[in-house]
This record gives sequence, structure tokens and C-alpha cells, in this order.
Amino acid sequence: MSVLAIEAAGPGVTLQDGGRKGYLRFGITAAGPMDPLMFATANRAVGNPLDATAIEVSTGGLTVTAPEGPLGLALVSGGFRATLDGEALPPACALTLEPGQTLTVRAGPTGAWGYLAVAGRLDVAPVLGATATHTRSGLGGLDGRGLRAGDRLGVSEARVGDGAPQRLLAPWLDRDPSRIRVVLGPQDDYFSGDQVAAFLAGPWTVSPRGDRMACFLEGTPLTHAKGHDIVSDGVAMGAIQVPGNGLPIILMADRQSTGGYPKIATVIGPDLGRLAQAQGGTRIAFANVSVAEAVAARRAEAEALRGEVPREPMLRTDFPAEFLLGLNLVGGVTDGRDGIAKVA
Repeated sequence: MSVLAIEAAGPGVTLQDGGRKGYLRFGITAAGPMDPLMFATANRAVGNPLDATAIEVSTGGLTVTAPEGPLGLALVSGGFRATLDGEALPPACALTLEPGQTLTVRAGPTGAWGYLAVAGRLDVAPVLGATATHTRSGLGGLDGRGLRAGDRLGVSEARVGDGAPQRLLAPWLDRDPSRIRVVLGPQDDYFSGDQVAAFLAGPWTVSPRGDRMACFLEGTPLTHAKGHDIVSDGVAMGAIQVPGNGLPIILMADRQSTGGYPKIATVIGPDLGRLAQAQGGTRIAFANVSVAEAVAARRAEAEALRGEVPREPMLRTDFPAEFLLGLNLVGGVTDGRDGIAKVA
């Protein structure tokens, strides 16, 4: 069995799979990835099932090694900064991590979540049918907690990659977080027409105090037309509650199972990751779409993940001094012996 060793992990770095299904009626959240599309892309890139267990990397960062044998990995991390033994990697790449090498992922100028998928199966015992970590209830992952230095993850059926790191080409991940599509309701009738219009137009600012449970918005408070309490009912990931202070709260992967504030709209599934990647301070507005449009967007997303994730070789930007000294920067490349230029 191969091993992925955690050398360092910041707050919020957890193991996630596709989520814990069928237990919301018992008050147990599904958990799962904050950015389902990025998570699935990482798994697809290493040939895993789309909902296989992977590491969700927060802006706290992650450092890993492979002490007992090479491991094929895919990192899909938006604007994060990644290095292999100090050499820069693209934020979306496939690589083989060899014993003695160190992969480090740190926060970058954009993005809030990244995913590291291992080619093989991470040996983590499921809890209630899933390995997804929900730290508030202590379920899933490693003892229901985030990853930390010293953890060792066994990998069964480990596979390696194709040699040198390769850049992953996933244009479906080029998403603008400033425009989020929603379906109105189910309690949009608790707001007057002008307040619904104000909600859609915004602009709203993503608060830095959000987490895996919810995204908080700052802006001009909305006014309720029929009060700010309802009989508690079930909530979905992406449900947008408006509490008494009039500032929307968007429920995310670690949401509670029910809520008693009116829900003015729900973020469509394909835009959940787009929203999750918005760092604090990002300005967003909403666009109202039909259920049919939401379904079409979901089908397009599924189609993008149907085949292999395209990749290309990385262009080398670091060269040893011996190589550089052999270059004639005016006439071309010398042969290293007589100085005669060899022009490409």
C-alpha cells in the first residue's frame, strides 16, 4: 500500500467525497465539496470516480509527500500557488509525486478552495455511507476532524502519472464569481417586487466571515413584506435566507438541515462552486433564471466531465547555469566547445 503523508495543513483542510446522502431528514448534513465542479474535475483527471474521496484545500494551505512510493496526483486549485520542491506548478496540473519530493499548495490572489485527488483509493472508513468530513458534528474523514501534520493516508490501487508534470486544460472552470444565477423562491412572496429586484441587482459584497456552512453578504438590507420568520422547513445547498437584519445568507456544504427564515432564492447547482470561490470582498450580483435554464446548465456541466481532462506539457522556465552559459544570446545556441552558433 502507498501512503500520502501530510506534512502541514492549515485550518479547513479536510477529506471530502461526494457527500452524505439520505440523512438530512435526521438532521445530518451532507457535507461534501464546496466547489463540486472543481472537485469532480480533479477526480476525473486521475481516472477516479467523480465522487471519490479527495483532499479539499483551504486558503490555509497544504504540504504533502509520498514516503513509500510514487503517487499520481491531480491538483485543481483556481488561483492558488503550488510548488514541487520549490519549483512553480500551474494551479491545475497532473503530476507524479516521487519519494523525497514535496508538494506545497498555498493561497493565491483568487479562489478560496482547491482539490488534491490521488490516483487510487484513499483508505478512509465511511461513516453513514460517506467519507465526507463534517467537523461540527465530528463525522467522516479522519475522526471527524480536519487534516493536520503527521497524518498518513493509505492509498490502495495507487497509480502513477505520465512523468513530468502536465498542465490541465479545463476551460469549464474559468468562471466569473461576480454573476451568480438563481431560481427565485420558494418564499420570494415574503418580499415585494421592488425588494426582489433590489436583491437581484445588488451589488452585494461577500463577507470574509463566511465558512463551509454559509456565505454572508453585505450591502443594503432588504425589507420583508410578510415578516422574517416561517415555519422551519428543509434547506438545500445554495438556499438564500434573509433573516431579520435583511442581509442574505447563502447556505453552503455544511449547512443545517432546516431553517426558519424566508428563502428569497436558491443558487443553481452549476454556480455553487463559482460562489464558493469568491474571496471576502468580492462584489456579486444575481441573475434570475428558469428551472429549465438551470437544468440545461447542469447538463452542460456533466457533459464537460464526460471525457478525459485535456492536458499539455509545461513549458520549462528554469534552466541550469551550465545550459545558460552555452547560449549565444545574439546568434543562437553554441555547441559548448568552439563557440560556433547553432541557430534553431
